[in-house]
Amino acid sequence: MIKTVAIKTEVFFKNSLKELIINKSRRELLSEIALFISNELKKDKTVNLNFICTHNSRRSQLSQVWANYATHFYKLKNIENFSGGTAVTAFYRNTVKTLQEVGFDFQILEFSHQNPKYLISYDNFTKPIIGFSKIYDDVHNTKPFIAIRTCSNADENCPFIPDAIKRFHLPFTDPKSYDGTLSQAEKYREASKQIAGEIHFIFKLIKESI
Repeated sequence: MIKTVAIKTEVFFKNSLKELIINKSRRELLSEIALFISNELKKDKTVNLNFICTHNSRRSQLSQVWANYATHFYKLKNIENFSGGTAVTAFYRNTVKTLQEVGFDFQILEFSHQNPKYLISYDNFTKPIIGFSKIYDDVHNTKPFIAIRTCSNADENCPFIPDAIKRFHLPFTDPKSYDGTLSQAEKYREASKQIAGEIHFIFKLIKESI
């Protein structure tokens, strides 16, 4: 059972890059992000990535989880991955489900009807992520950080992030609009796959350049 989960997660991650379709400007943006991170690592610095979206419930959480997986997949050191928002909501249940489908394990760390805390792990990874909805400058998020904003609302509502050494705007389509529809599961998988693919693209470039 453990091996099945591990293979499933790895296959999804590899296929997300293999099947990724992005245009020239998006590719240039992803390459720019990778280059900046690589240059910071070459200074022997710990790089903190903070994926920021308004509610910290879907895209920013998916980004943090996949970035953490990519860090482990490429055996990169001195990269820490976080997420946050401009408002506190919850790690949305459909986001949890779509990650569970590809082998991530969620254990309740601290129960709350509004905003439970999860320990998120996968096979052969000994340091679980603590996942919950929080403000981008929460004490759980190490500073200073590179801010990667994953939704347009965050771009509009966060004109100034004082703890960011660099800001990138990398918006993803929000699967929220499909909540409660027959397309819900499919659209969340699509969002997870796109995010996993673009994160994979970034981290592959990082690995190749250091």
